[in-house]
Amino acid sequence: MARTWLQIRVDLLGGGGTDLRDPPGRIFIVGPSHSFEQLAEAINAAFARWDLSHLHEFELVGGRRIGYPSDDFVPDLAWEDHAKLKVASEVSPGEEFAFTFDFGDGWRHRCRVLEGKVDPREEWGPGPLPKRPVAVWGWGWIPDQYGRESASELDLEP
Repeated sequence: MARTWLQIRVDLLGGGGTDLRDPPGRIFIVGPSHSFEQLAEAINAAFARWDLSHLHEFELVGGRRIGYPSDDFVPDLAWEDHAKLKVASEVSPGEEFAFTFDFGDGWRHRCRVLEGKVDPREEWGPGPLPKRPVAVWGWGWIPDQYGRESASELDLEP
């Protein structure tokens, strides 16, 4: 297993039928024991997703697909289990891969493993190291998962 922590830049390219002209992004630190499942959870939290009932996948170079295996939804694809694979063992600095959340709305992300080693103590601070990938830097406006701009678009009781 890799012992090096990675920095992964994730840019939100679009979704819900739109492409984002100025993509918001986040930089995550990812430890050697962190799985793709944990990275997906961190990305969804950092991009303000609240309805997490949707499938997702990572697509690595060469077409490898990593996600929550679901023969009900996509029976013809060969999926690798996101809970079993460690990010730092499967990608290297300089590599790029994709993350898609919600196959219906297709929230697309470009993920780039940044060059150079990262010291998690410098990025995270003192105390226990994070047990999951965490965003340590970010920029940009995050669109609502369903395109809503205010609470008036919801069916809420007063």
